[in-house]
Amino acid sequence: MSPRRPAAPPSPLQLDSQLCFSLYAAQLAMTKVYRTLLADLELTYPQYLVMLVLWERDGVTVSQIGERLFLDSATLTPLLKRLEAAGLVQRQRASADERQVVVSLTAAGRGLKRRASKVPESAFCATGCERDELIALKQQLDGLRDRLSGHG
Repeated sequence: MSPRRPAAPPSPLQLDSQLCFSLYAAQLAMTKVYRTLLADLELTYPQYLVMLVLWERDGVTVSQIGERLFLDSATLTPLLKRLEAAGLVQRQRASADERQVVVSLTAAGRGLKRRASKVPESAFCATGCERDELIALKQQLDGLRDRLSGHG
């Protein structure tokens, strides 16, 4: 019987060797989970992220939301217009600086927070992971993001 030859290392150009693809595929799977969880709230995943920012701190500028979500105003403006049309937020020019637009929750937007409170736990359950495992993974991903953006 001849000895087995060690398997050749995978090519760095194979799709399954790409970290970016693993992150992309995981993000797609997570977004699919959230699409189901957010259907009753009539929110898209990006709209949900905006609402999370506003539930943390109401009455912030578009640029502050963008900084928090790593989005530019050209991406945020259509999201905010749809949230405003749905009656969840209102946008107003800042009195101190008319170049800034302040986004505030409406009563309906504040009320949606209670209905959304089950989403994080449901998303956690969908992962099938232990809480400590997800905390560690989140810390690793935050660190990776910071290093890639030059902040780490």
